[in-house]
Amino acid sequence: MKRWGIRLLAVAAGIALGLGGAWLAVRGGLGAGSAKSGPWVTSAVTGSADADLRTRATVAVAGLLALSAKEAIYFNAGEDSAGAPLDGRCRYRVTGRDPKARWWSITLYGADHFLVANPERRFSFHMRNVPRAGHETFAFDVAPTGEGEAWLPTGGQTRFALTLRAYNPDPAIIGRPDRAHLPRIEKVSCA
Repeated sequence: MKRWGIRLLAVAAGIALGLGGAWLAVRGGLGAGSAKSGPWVTSAVTGSADADLRTRATVAVAGLLALSAKEAIYFNAGEDSAGAPLDGRCRYRVTGRDPKARWWSITLYGADHFLVANPERRFSFHMRNVPRAGHETFAFDVAPTGEGEAWLPTGGQTRFALTLRAYNPDPAIIGRPDRAHLPRIEKVSCA
């Protein structure tokens, strides 16, 4: 093989490795400053000037924008409380106490990071419409099918994620998001 051919292959391999590495890094989750509480992952630096490039790239791919942690903190769950990936063909039970925040919501997103189209036109629950299980506690299902209004449709997608947004969160959540008391996500059954 001629020299120019070897050089061309080396450049092509370098570009492929660089792009592949960047794709894996961004798809691998948040960068520095990330914290985990059960199945929920967050970063206290998301939306701030302190966010590293990996965190910024992850937010750019998976979300439209991010506010600073003082305004909102975002917890994402792509797995259940047992550590298994969330599967839209299964039924999950989400239970918890109201996060300490001025306002909060839990939204379901498909693998493409967009809302999942469904006939019920139900995409999330928030502190005012979440099905209550008791004082300041809630419980609802996440499933491909259901009855009534106490469930979020997955659309039967193989992968989905839940995002918990807490607006004006308690300073304790900002300071130690890994100790935040967040909802449990438990698999009930699978089709």
